[in-house]
Amino acid sequence: MKDLIKYIAQALVDHPEEVNVSEVEGEQTSVIELKVAKDDLGKVIGKQGRTARAIRTILGAASAKVKKRSVLEIIE
Repeated sequence: MKDLIKYIAQALVDHPEEVNVSEVEGEQTSVIELKVAKDDLGKVIGKQGRTARAIRTILGAASAKVKKRSVLEIIE
């Protein structure tokens, strides 16, 4: 899941080298933290949060396939 989020985020931003993804795993839920450059934050969130919602939807579908729950946190 971590690699999926990193791939999507790097495709969206202007500074792909500054994309940092970390994963905190629990028994059934894992929290994925996404950190990007300050000027790329708007590109990852999108208008009214549409891009962030789309990324979370993809993450939900991928994690449902492996029967696990994943949550995306976008860190400023």
